[in-house]
Amino acid sequence: MRTWLTLPNLFTLARLLLAPVIVSDILHRRAFAALCLLAIAAATDVIDGYLARHFGAATAAGAFLDPIADKLLLTGVYLALALAGSVPWWLVGVIFARDLFILASAAVALLATKLRAFPPSVWGKASTFLQILTAVTFLGRDAFGSPLLAALSAALIWPTLALTVWSGIHYGWRGARLLRVD
Repeated sequence: MRTWLTLPNLFTLARLLLAPVIVSDILHRRAFAALCLLAIAAATDVIDGYLARHFGAATAAGAFLDPIADKLLLTGVYLALALAGSVPWWLVGVIFARDLFILASAAVALLATKLRAFPPSVWGKASTFLQILTAVTFLGRDAFGSPLLAALSAALIWPTLALTVWSGIHYGWRGARLLRVD
């Protein structure tokens, strides 16, 4: 029996543990510290996936914990950024609505079908990447007061919005297709 305590899963756990610290830093207006920790957390996401795939260290626990760590991190960061007045609440609402739609759809599929695998889509991964990039630029703007980062963060809101909505639509379409096959 394989243990759940693997190197990739330790990176995932590190991301889970960093999330509340990052949120606290944002809420206490320590944007530079939050930015540095968010960069580390984002790196753990890349590292755990690489290690799991390339060294055959993927586990069921990791497949379960990784998306939870991602959602906890991004949800916490965006909620804290909105509470701090850095990002608009409507953007947070769209991100939350998409995630709730995906969670509700997965719950229905789990209850009503034999479907048990919900792999991420390329659009979901792209949306997550853009949400992280947007959060990083807002934190950078807050940390450094840079006009360039202010302009970039404002410009990134719209592609982030569009890709978040599109990935939600794509997940819904893909889920409906999978349900018809099952």
